[in-house]
Amino acid sequence: MQIQEPAGARKKSSPSWTAFLELGFRPLYLAACAWAVIAIGLWIFLPSLISAPIATVYWHAHEMLWGFVGTVAIGFLLTATNNWTGINPLHGRALGGLLFLWIIARVSLLLPYQASLLIALIANLLFYTAAALAVARCVFHKRNPQNYGFALLMLVMGASSAAYLWQFHQGTDHSSVVQQYATGMLCMASITTLLARRVIPFFASRAVEGLDINRHTLTGQWQTAFSALAIVCWIFKWPLGAGLFLSGAAAIALWHLFAWRPWAVRKHPLLWILYAGYAGLAIGLLSTAAYCFGWIATFAIPIHALAVMGFSTLIMGMITRTSLGHLGLALRANRHIVYCYAMVLGAAVLRLAAFIDHRLTTPLIHTSALLWMLAFALYIYHFFPLLIRPRVDAPSGKPVVVKRTP
Repeated sequence: MQIQEPAGARKKSSPSWTAFLELGFRPLYLAACAWAVIAIGLWIFLPSLISAPIATVYWHAHEMLWGFVGTVAIGFLLTATNNWTGINPLHGRALGGLLFLWIIARVSLLLPYQASLLIALIANLLFYTAAALAVARCVFHKRNPQNYGFALLMLVMGASSAAYLWQFHQGTDHSSVVQQYATGMLCMASITTLLARRVIPFFASRAVEGLDINRHTLTGQWQTAFSALAIVCWIFKWPLGAGLFLSGAAAIALWHLFAWRPWAVRKHPLLWILYAGYAGLAIGLLSTAAYCFGWIATFAIPIHALAVMGFSTLIMGMITRTSLGHLGLALRANRHIVYCYAMVLGAAVLRLAAFIDHRLTTPLIHTSALLWMLAFALYIYHFFPLLIRPRVDAPSGKPVVVKRTP
């Protein structure tokens, strides 16, 4: 005898702008994932369509870091701040305005005009600044000091993007561009370690019965300090100091992985993908330190180690896990989600393998790009119909904002 109406019998809610602009993750996850597919497709397969007044490789670097990775981070932080403080930082028209700034920045950087470069610079700076101020307003109002750092790092991300694009407007040299780009990468690494260290033990303890994980708050504070000092050393052009502090942050990340008992989560795809991403982040930090020490000749290796092994793997894990939770769905990875994980991990391995054998560089990069595009396209295919509708457990199909403190 059935005492509960089957899920399939529930009337499907209609798409709603109110629902779509309810929380930051809805429009920004979709926008970032769509851009992940489009930007990589343009860069690898149709570079002639990129008309930006900067070299395509610099366009690719900017759009992957500030257009994709940073956008996902902002979508997550705007949503998480609602949980941490009980205040929704941006929703409705304000969130729509933030999305509009993001679109202006992306479109402007595809146009072949110097004026469009300045428009992109301003729009991107406003995008990061508005998001940072929205988060800061909530955490300061609720006196939530453990989250103050996120707003500051988001501001630095926006400033580093503006400085990066300004270098091209001024026509400065390659080393100055790399300096600004690395600053943004290290800021993003700091944001990522902070978020991962907070959510991975929390998610794992809730999902695996009997698993009690120490969050290692003290070592986490040391990791945050090392990351901040590495950024300062890099800004003031002291690579040896940056390498030492990055090595310390990476060592702590590896210790966390061991202490978080990875074997216990092997049967939970929603968890092991986060562990894999945190491991990739540690490897990326170590490779960046090796570059600072002069042990790696090209900056492309640590950039891609951080970006595809660390950021992208964690992003795929986070956007699937948080989307399921905030949409009121069961926290289980179906086959589509597992395929996303397999493809993004395969893309990471192949992209780094392209640095090993130069005879296979082109086919490996192309295969990696296809896997990457398929992974994020599959996320959009699976979640788009859900992200534009109210939560499945919303009463009478109305949007619901769940406010809780993890």
